[in-house]
Amino acid sequence: MAKATAGRALPPTIESSRDRERLHTVVFPEHGDLALAVADRIVEIIQRETRGKGRVVLGLATGSTPLGVYEELIRRHQAGDVDFSRVITFNLDEYYPMAPDSPHSYHRYMWENFFAHVNIAKENVHIPDGTIPRERVVEACAAYEEAIRAAGGIDFQLLGIGKTGHVGFNEPGSDATSRTRIVTLDTLTRKDAAADFFGIENVPREAVTMGVATILDARELALMATGEHKAGIVARAVEGEISPDVAATFLQRHPSVSVYLDLPAAAELTRISTPWVLASGGGSVDWTPAMVERSVVWLAERSGKAVLKLAARDYAENHLSPLLARAGSAGPINGQVFNRLRDKIRGRAKLPAHERVLVFSPHPDDDVISMGGILRKLWENENQIVVAYMTSGNIAVFDHDVARHLDFVERAAKALGLDASAVQRARATINAGIEQKAPGDVDIPVVQNHKKFIRESEAIAALAAVGIPPSAARFLDLPFYQTGEVRKRPLSEDDIAIVQRLFDEVRPDLVFVAGDLS
Repeated sequence: MAKATAGRALPPTIESSRDRERLHTVVFPEHGDLALAVADRIVEIIQRETRGKGRVVLGLATGSTPLGVYEELIRRHQAGDVDFSRVITFNLDEYYPMAPDSPHSYHRYMWENFFAHVNIAKENVHIPDGTIPRERVVEACAAYEEAIRAAGGIDFQLLGIGKTGHVGFNEPGSDATSRTRIVTLDTLTRKDAAADFFGIENVPREAVTMGVATILDARELALMATGEHKAGIVARAVEGEISPDVAATFLQRHPSVSVYLDLPAAAELTRISTPWVLASGGGSVDWTPAMVERSVVWLAERSGKAVLKLAARDYAENHLSPLLARAGSAGPINGQVFNRLRDKIRGRAKLPAHERVLVFSPHPDDDVISMGGILRKLWENENQIVVAYMTSGNIAVFDHDVARHLDFVERAAKALGLDASAVQRARATINAGIEQKAPGDVDIPVVQNHKKFIRESEAIAALAAVGIPPSAARFLDLPFYQTGEVRKRPLSEDDIAIVQRLFDEVRPDLVFVAGDLS
């Protein structure tokens, strides 16, 4: 494991279990600490290699997962802890075709999120070129390989993993001997990118990527993954057999690779999802009530029986003998878990009454999607409820929804006593902004505002569906979100101040935060 630097100690991590895991894997209970650990390792390698040979070669990745690493490296550079003047970089991939100034370009991503903020020499930055004429792509790919060799090979390669198991853009079917080349992107990969491109039809069908063999040539590999949506493919890559169907499994052939995960991304690893399976081989399980519940629900699903019908034999034949031994028989365990599950469903009596309740909803729908039933019961218990919508969520609104709302306003203008000509002018301005926008471009401010109003009206309607009046809603419109893009600004003091003022106003007895855990 990397050492903490710059006076910052890393918290304990969950180290890997070699019983099932074929790659050294470290799980971080706190999401933010994952980026700190990877940044620690990169700084350590930069310092070691530049001392030893005067330069260091890094392989870099894009996407949302490495952003925290780049932010931490920038912070440490600005603090004087790391020098990038002797760093050479090679990026994994780039969409094809792709102009370097496009908002979707990995060239632009790297300069905006990293290179422009450190003292790296422009000539030391290498990213596959998405503008090369097709007849020259093979030649350019060979030149990219030669540039890596001329630099002395990659000392440390940072990787992410896609839902198809791709590293770089090495999609299912990639060969272990593959080198830098142009590839056709898997449909699932394009679907995952669709939100960034505002529609799958705008996602390029091809990309230029380092090959599997190129990646495996690096002297050290680090694969990062965050979020529950990556849990299934992470488990396949870490615990599964090597297969060209999942390119990430080829990393098992490398002598020096570490996998860095947050807890949601590690959720389907055996030691996290079903630790009792490993415990039957001599390990131990901390049998908290939550762990007992998890194991019994798993057993009920596995055996196809109701919880109260589980027998001692079911426990004994499915790695749960230690739990059975603790309780003496199946009955007490079954009853305990049944009661816990029942109370989750019929828990109104346990919810507070006559209290001040503040609910934070990251987007205008997380509240009713994640805790609609609880909201209704809290209201029925006569609590004072405030629902704070932290962001506008306007980028989720389609252009055709804007057109439909504008059409309604224009048609209803006379009946509502509005100036019909003013409405027509506003509609023309908005329509022009939409029509002149290329896919993925940022909406003009008036369109962004209209989309915000649509989300706000939807939020009010959703509250009404659970019986809560419009007066309960607060639309915070936090500044970090107001980019018009999928990628947001870092949180600032302005964002914190807005939330603090709301706490001062409401003075809540209870606070809920709606949304998924990852």
